[in-house]
Amino acid sequence: MVVHLLGTGGAEGIPAIYSESRVSAHARAHGGKDVRSRTSALVDGNLKLDLGPDTWAQIQRERLDATDWSAVLFTHSDADHFAVEELQYALYPFNPYEVAGFTVYGNDTIAEAIAVRYPDWPLDVVRTKSFCPFHHAEYTVTPIRANHGSGFEDAQNLIVSDGRSTLLYATDTGVYQPETWAFLEGWRLDCLVLECTEGFVLTPYNGHLDLEEFKDVLARLRSMGVVHEGTKVVSTHHSHNGDATHAELEAALRPVGVTVGYDGLKVEF
Repeated sequence: MVVHLLGTGGAEGIPAIYSESRVSAHARAHGGKDVRSRTSALVDGNLKLDLGPDTWAQIQRERLDATDWSAVLFTHSDADHFAVEELQYALYPFNPYEVAGFTVYGNDTIAEAIAVRYPDWPLDVVRTKSFCPFHHAEYTVTPIRANHGSGFEDAQNLIVSDGRSTLLYATDTGVYQPETWAFLEGWRLDCLVLECTEGFVLTPYNGHLDLEEFKDVLARLRSMGVVHEGTKVVSTHHSHNGDATHAELEAALRPVGVTVGYDGLKVEF
C-alpha cells in the first residue's frame, strides 16, 4: 500500500493566509517542505482521503488525474477537509459525465450537507459511522471516533486495510476517548499518519495534538502493540500556530522514530 500526502498543513495552510507569524515568514522565504497546503491524502492512487480547498492545486502539483479515484472518503466537515463545492466539477455541466466516477463516504453531517447542496445530483453517497467497517473494492475501511469538534458530529479517523497492509489515517483527532482506545486493542498497523497540529504550543483546545500529546498518543499505541517496530509513523496537519518549522519538527520527532510529513511525501508499506 502507498499513502501519498497531498497536503500536510492545518486549516490556514503554511504560510498561513493573513499571517506574518514566524513560521509563515520562514515558509515564504525558504519554500520547500515548509510550504504546506491543507491536509489530504491518496491511498494507492485510488482512495482520496478528504477533499479540501487546495485539491485542484495539489493534483496539478503532483500530476494526478482525479478520474483515477474510485472513492472520496471524508473524515469530518471542517472546511479545510470538506470543500463540498469541489464535488460538482465531476459532473455535467462542468464535465460531460452524467454519473460521478467515484463513491463518496462520510458521516451524517457530510451526507446531509451534500444532500442540501445537491438535492437532485447523481452522487453516490454512503453514510459512515465510527466503529462500523465498510468495504470498497479490495479495501476494508474502519472509521474510529476522533476527539475533535463540538461532539455533535461523528468526526472520524480511518483505518484502511487491503488484506496485506493496514493504515491508520488520524488527522484532527485529539487525544482519544476511552471507547476509541478500547476499540484499538488488538490492531496492528503498518503505517500511522498522525496529526501534530499544535506543535510546540500548548492551548486549551483538546481537539488537536501538540508535540507532547503526540508523543503520549504514540507511546500508548506502542505499549498496546498497535504500533510496533515495523510501523512507519508520519506526522501531518501542522499549523503555523504550532511555532515549528519543518527542520524544528524533524529535530523534535526524529528521536521518537517519526518522519515529519510534507506535501508530496509518498510512504510505501
